[in-house]
Amino acid sequence: MRVNHAGEIAAQALYQGQSVFARNSQVRSAMKESAQEEVDHLAWCEDRLVELDSQPSRLAPFWYAGSFTIGALAGMAGDRWSLGFVAETERQVETHLDGHLRKIAAKDLRSRAIIEQMKEDEIRHGLKAVEAGAVDLPWPARQMMRAASKVMTTTAYYV
Repeated sequence: MRVNHAGEIAAQALYQGQSVFARNSQVRSAMKESAQEEVDHLAWCEDRLVELDSQPSRLAPFWYAGSFTIGALAGMAGDRWSLGFVAETERQVETHLDGHLRKIAAKDLRSRAIIEQMKEDEIRHGLKAVEAGAVDLPWPARQMMRAASKVMTTTAYYV
């Protein structure tokens, strides 16, 4: 759950950074709305960490600052690219959450419920981005995103 918590810190920061530079008011509003949903996910993960007698990653401020910067850069690239970044991010998050669901104990119904709801919301965010005009990101950008995600998830698991 610590990794999911770190991911939700990153997700809200990405959306907040993107909303600052969104050119279209509807895109800006959608980014802010999605950021708020990520804050809800963050709260669920925080609550679950307490229930599991665990703690969040000590690198949370780094995850936020780095992700806000990445989101701002995506926003500066223009709304269609920023939306493409959202769509690809959410595809990758969906894959991560599917993997997490396969690994956690079947009897951990509380964690499963949280992760399943997060997955539904992330899929919806990605679809909204596509419907709003997202462009497909080039292969190198998608690979860099995967690599950055792998660094974050692996580090957040331990630190």
